[in-house]
Amino acid sequence: MTHFDAAGQAHMVDVGGKAETARVARAGGSIFMEPATLQLIVSGGAKKGDVLGIARFAAIQASKRTGELIPLCHPIGLTRVAVDFTVDEGSHAVHCQVTAECFGRTGVEMEALTAVSVGLLTIYDMCKAVDRGMRIEDVRLLEKSGGKSGHWQAAL
Repeated sequence: MTHFDAAGQAHMVDVGGKAETARVARAGGSIFMEPATLQLIVSGGAKKGDVLGIARFAAIQASKRTGELIPLCHPIGLTRVAVDFTVDEGSHAVHCQVTAECFGRTGVEMEALTAVSVGLLTIYDMCKAVDRGMRIEDVRLLEKSGGKSGHWQAAL
């Protein structure tokens, strides 16, 4: 557990000696809802506006603020954040996938995960007046590359 020192106290990990490398992380998650709620999103009929467009901006903004939200997370200079939403009519869901990239000494997994979480929470916020029973599920890291540990991919 690298976020604890020899005395068991929490601390921010020293990454000063690590090599700067290209780092990429991809995370995903889903929000499930009533069919009518999904149709409001797809048709653009939600009273608060373009649900997926606003959720995309929220996800990008959240990725840039991760170091402020997660106490021991390093603030990093992101070079790219891509947010993709997929509407799944069969499951009455919206799936979110975020790819975050940087060139630095520490990875971007937390930025990708934070972006997915906030993007899905924004969808919930914008649609909660019509569907309080929406469920956010399966927020997880899907893939990462770069750094000493190299490439990792989640099992399906």
